[in-house]
Amino acid sequence: MAKHRIYTTSFASVYPLYIAKAEKKGRAKEDVDKVISWLTGYSRQELDLRLKRRIDFETFFAEAPKMNPSRALIKGVVCGVRVEDIEEPTMREIRYLDKLIDELARGKAMDKILREA
Repeated sequence: MAKHRIYTTSFASVYPLYIAKAEKKGRAKEDVDKVISWLTGYSRQELDLRLKRRIDFETFFAEAPKMNPSRALIKGVVCGVRVEDIEEPTMREIRYLDKLIDELARGKAMDKILREA
């Protein structure tokens, strides 16, 4: 089975779209970075390096320093699919990030997005 094209898409090409979606709803780039860091364990510097290198989504998640174990608490529908039902691990990680960005753009409180409460 062929890989979905998102796997080979540069993370750097989608990152500005995440920021634009958040900013359109009154959130900041720093909020997007905080969500990405929470999910993947990347520091600001590590994230900047990956953006500069224009790595693809598959590599972005494969190289993540520490995927947050609480990400399993992320539930809901993204692109018409329940994230908790996605079996392919990399696609599930991508959709977790999509769901977090959606929650951010909808104005959900950061502690709720980061599953702290």
